[in-house]
Amino acid sequence: MSAQGRIGRAGGAKVKRSLGVQAALEWAFRVERAQLELPPPKDVTEEGFGFGLEYVLLQRAILGCKVDGGQHKMGSYTHPDAEVIAATVAGIPDSLGGIRMAIRMAELARAGMTPDWMPGVVPRCVPVEIKRNQHGERSTTVVVGTERVLTRGKWRTIEVLACPVTWRPHPEQIASVRRGYEDWWQALDWLRDGLLAGRMLRDMEVTTAMPKVRPWQHQRIDPVVQPMQI
Repeated sequence: MSAQGRIGRAGGAKVKRSLGVQAALEWAFRVERAQLELPPPKDVTEEGFGFGLEYVLLQRAILGCKVDGGQHKMGSYTHPDAEVIAATVAGIPDSLGGIRMAIRMAELARAGMTPDWMPGVVPRCVPVEIKRNQHGERSTTVVVGTERVLTRGKWRTIEVLACPVTWRPHPEQIASVRRGYEDWWQALDWLRDGLLAGRMLRDMEVTTAMPKVRPWQHQRIDPVVQPMQI
């Protein structure tokens, strides 16, 4: 049975399957279609005053869920281990991103995806603007000053031109995406530790396996300067 398969019994004996935490997440949300039961806003009392249907619809619309009228999916079965995993995800502390991170983790798990960290992307020094005509492409230039030069016995004033350049993608854009990956990894690490410590899974064992915390450190990235025609 693959990691995405259902957990059950084989040969009359219970088979406890071992999965890494990311694979367990994908099994719970993608295969078992577990629902992420989000907590009500902090200013809502236990009795539910002010906690209306609109809030439920909004949160489930964000997650791409259908309203099912209860904890379980209508007409189908959700494995209890999947519900435990979903409940643990919903409890991610605010220090690790809280509800926003829980939604992000559920969405990624449903899609079977890892956060994009821009693998192989390097900043390139490119012209800010390119002009195109029948003769091809040329970088746009701007006047940055003047100089007096002696030409054929006469002093002439000429313009000094420069080509404005920028970095694409900007290093800060790459850094921001990778900070997002690290935030996801920290939440995943918390989830793994919580599932290991809680021992609430009936038919599954979560292993200590984790994705690389900073996969970009295993590749060499050198800034590239793109040739320009002025």
